[in-house]
Amino acid sequence: MFECSIAGSLPKPFWLAETDKLWPAWKAAGEELAAAKRDATLLWLKAQEDAGLDIVTDGEQSRQHFVHGFLEFVAGIDFEHKVTMGIRNNRYDAQVPQVIAPLTLKSRAHQTEARFARAHTKKKLKFTLPGPMTIVDTIADRHYGDKVKMAMAFADLLNQEARGLEADGVDVIQFDEPAFNVYMDEVRSWGIEALERASAGLKCKTAVHICYGYGIKANLDWKRTLGSEWTQYEQTFPVLARSRIDQVSLECIHSHVPPRLMGLLQGKDVLVGVIDVATEIVETPEEVAGTIGEALKYVPKERLYPCSNCGLAPMQREIALAKLEALGAGTAIARKRYG
Repeated sequence: MFECSIAGSLPKPFWLAETDKLWPAWKAAGEELAAAKRDATLLWLKAQEDAGLDIVTDGEQSRQHFVHGFLEFVAGIDFEHKVTMGIRNNRYDAQVPQVIAPLTLKSRAHQTEARFARAHTKKKLKFTLPGPMTIVDTIADRHYGDKVKMAMAFADLLNQEARGLEADGVDVIQFDEPAFNVYMDEVRSWGIEALERASAGLKCKTAVHICYGYGIKANLDWKRTLGSEWTQYEQTFPVLARSRIDQVSLECIHSHVPPRLMGLLQGKDVLVGVIDVATEIVETPEEVAGTIGEALKYVPKERLYPCSNCGLAPMQREIALAKLEALGAGTAIARKRYG
């Protein structure tokens, strides 16, 4: 009961990449970089296990960014001539590559790190991929001329990679779709279709992560415009409840999301955010257990999975470690209290 995990990403050690950044520069190259990525993955696998997490991730240690880490393996994309583009409905500007030709996978994108992580933990392993809608919101199009057509092309490539990850021994494949909290009409008209296309045929657990973003200034400023109640989930959850996706990962603790909205996900496993990634204040185990107890008013205990609100990538390593420990300890309290 209450199998706990994180949304996916964790901070990169100072010897691997720049710290406290969402787009960090690598500190090495070639085989030295590959070895450093492996070492960082081992470090975080052990940290998650020591903290008592039940489902672990590779911490996205081999990826510079949660979207572009996948795009690097896609042919038809020009990384040499990036352009400035407003993303997440122009919440902030980003330097993004451009699609210039039909999209194909050059090779498996994440086989190496998935197999490495699988070989070094006996815990359940979750692996994250960017969702189709979030990808098309984070790249410029100079070829397709149609956002939906391009999203479906990316969905097909994601499905190829996801099937490979399943064969590599991954237990949960999660698609990260922060764009689902921004383009609610598009979620209904084509976003769910693209997500199901990306997950088609998978027999492992499938999840979608929908949050209000990392704890960076652009996201914090946006949240201040959303009022006293954040109700974006109210529009997307009923559609997701009818989808073929098994699990939905959402933001909860310290947010203005009405907890009642979790009740809209009947029939789904709910990954409830009990760790706030937008603050350096570390939750107490009792606070984590209390958030789980609040969620139990709307989610059956056999479907509740304690999680973090979002990734911890831009966070200081020591704080991220403390938050992992709070997550594990708080979940243990909740098991005794509500089991």
